[in-house]
Amino acid sequence: MHTRNKAGIHCEPISIKPGYQFEVHRVAYQRNEVYACMMHFHQVHEFIIFEDVQGIYYHSQGQSAIQKGDVVFTPALETHDYELTEHAKAWYIIQFMPQFLIDNGLLYEEAILSRGLQLRFSQQDWQSIQQQVNWLEQSYLDDPHSVKSATLLKLIIIWLVAQGKAVLPNAERALVTDASYKKLSPILSLFREQDVVELTLVEAAAMCHISTSYFSRMFKRTFNCNYSQFVVQHKLYTSARWLGQSEKSITQISYDLNFSNPSHFISMFKRYFSKTPNQYRKALRKQLS
Repeated sequence: MHTRNKAGIHCEPISIKPGYQFEVHRVAYQRNEVYACMMHFHQVHEFIIFEDVQGIYYHSQGQSAIQKGDVVFTPALETHDYELTEHAKAWYIIQFMPQFLIDNGLLYEEAILSRGLQLRFSQQDWQSIQQQVNWLEQSYLDDPHSVKSATLLKLIIIWLVAQGKAVLPNAERALVTDASYKKLSPILSLFREQDVVELTLVEAAAMCHISTSYFSRMFKRTFNCNYSQFVVQHKLYTSARWLGQSEKSITQISYDLNFSNPSHFISMFKRYFSKTPNQYRKALRKQLS
């Protein structure tokens, strides 16, 4: 079983390896095992198929409770986050390139998957999904580039879109129609486009054409953390991705991301990911070998 947990790596910063159309991984945490996530986004589409979970899903449509059997879809570059309880939890992550939908003639599915979705299924459909995902994982492990793997992913996407019932978000926390979210869009676009954002709070507020105090209140209310915390989390997310996808040294990454020095970067990284950058890189390479 291709499983990741605290002893291995965190799942969120993982992205598709060069030359791959998609990736599938299983993630599992035992009860009370530390899990941490932050408001983030990917450059790929993502399905998360929750085998066991309790918590809250934060997304561009708002927030909603998630439970065992839910499937969450997040399109590329859409900001999202999870706040999960201390209970045992497990899920599959399926990430795929947006072009996969077009290349495989899934034009209807592409239209439906233009925004984030939280889906629930009948018991019978849920059992079918679990079986299909197991087949996909096995085929992926055998040969991720095979026609069989691509066909299984295509069938899963069609099945999820056809059979899933959308869970309505809490209208009071809806973000895409919220005026504050729209006001923050200039700085959010910058975070999506750049690996490193070094604007001060004053500069970020000015970019959004609002006062510093108003910007701070809106940012905290929208993303459940203050602006400076988000900047650091964005750097750490980028560093984790670079550790997995590049040969950059720890020292080079620390300076490229404008940490004061490598020791400061290592300390911050370990505080969030519960391991040093070097330990993280080794664990990731071991998992993906």
